[in-house]
Amino acid sequence: MISLKESFDPRNNSIGFLRWLMAFMVIFSHAGPLAGFYGGHDLGTQISDEQSLGGVAVAGFFFLSGFLITKSKMGRASTPRFFWRRIMRIFPAWLLVLIVTAYALAPIAYYRESGTMDGFWNATTDSPFTYFSNNMWLPLAQHNIAGMGESLPFFQLHGGFEWNGSAWTLAFEFGAYILVGVLGVAGALAHRMIGGIVASAIILLAMMQWLGFGNLGLFGIVFADFRQLLLLAPFAFGILFALFGDRIPIDNRLAILCIFIAGWTYAKGGWLPFGQYAFCYALIWFAIRAQFLKNWDKHGDFSYGIYIIAWPLMQFAAYFQLQDAGWLVYHVVIVAGCHAYAYLSWHLIERPALQLKDWTPGWLQRLLDRTAPTRVRVISAVDPTYPARLARRTPQTTGAPT
Repeated sequence: MISLKESFDPRNNSIGFLRWLMAFMVIFSHAGPLAGFYGGHDLGTQISDEQSLGGVAVAGFFFLSGFLITKSKMGRASTPRFFWRRIMRIFPAWLLVLIVTAYALAPIAYYRESGTMDGFWNATTDSPFTYFSNNMWLPLAQHNIAGMGESLPFFQLHGGFEWNGSAWTLAFEFGAYILVGVLGVAGALAHRMIGGIVASAIILLAMMQWLGFGNLGLFGIVFADFRQLLLLAPFAFGILFALFGDRIPIDNRLAILCIFIAGWTYAKGGWLPFGQYAFCYALIWFAIRAQFLKNWDKHGDFSYGIYIIAWPLMQFAAYFQLQDAGWLVYHVVIVAGCHAYAYLSWHLIERPALQLKDWTPGWLQRLLDRTAPTRVRVISAVDPTYPARLARRTPQTTGAPT
């Protein structure tokens, strides 16, 4: 039976399609609370007491991210390079969407709601000028701008307003990147049993959380927020797939069983402690088997841009009562708008930023060269395999982008 390691080709798979699809699962799910469809609730909660359709998609995102990011760290990139690449993937597009929200969408929406700009630019609470600085580091410290949103379905249904209510996951994702970086420095990825124990412990803690075993805050303040394990668990499952790919079979019968388990637990119960992991296996199986979708993202990876603009765009559309045009018109307009924005974001911001992923300033490279012997000795004391892995690396280009 062929294994995941043997069958997964990083250049020939349908992960691009899956990420695109899951980005739109989030959009369709959020159309409930943001536009008043589905009884004002997230799509999926009508049949599941545990998770919305958007939550299912986010679990899939984190699983695939855990798998791909861990494989990246296990490759030839140094730890500083690993984090630089993660920064260049996450932050440029995020900073752009903050600017677009605060200085394009919000002022137009404010005028639409109030008929004047009085009180917007000079707002003393939740100023548009602080929206960028308060949220630029990923944790969302400012949710609203100038007290907007009281006329919208989301405020009327749920008593609040968020300009980007789906972006809360970004801080947790970057925290997961830090976890992978720490595991790499500690040698827990080179010695995969150690990494496997850490990842399995996270999944076990998550199962304990969902099955109601005690106060997990006792394991540390980080686990006091249930969302930490909600997202870390599928990410840790992805880490396991990266570490033990040679032992994980890619089998059609197993995939069918996992699809059944995922569907059953989603509808009947047990999704969070058990079913989501079956869903994750089905995702990686589909990514390998559906070769006809391998070129889905040949014109660009739009999933991230879609994910971070969808909520603001849907809130913006609500100011113009787009939801009153009906379910079909609403979704066609939102899908088209998200694609247009994501296309521009990818070609103008994200792809140029990623072209800097191997860039090193000359002064920094000189510093790294001078300190290299000391760094090798220190890291080798923790991870004896480090010198061998270092020797396999391709020398980095310095001084200019490649």
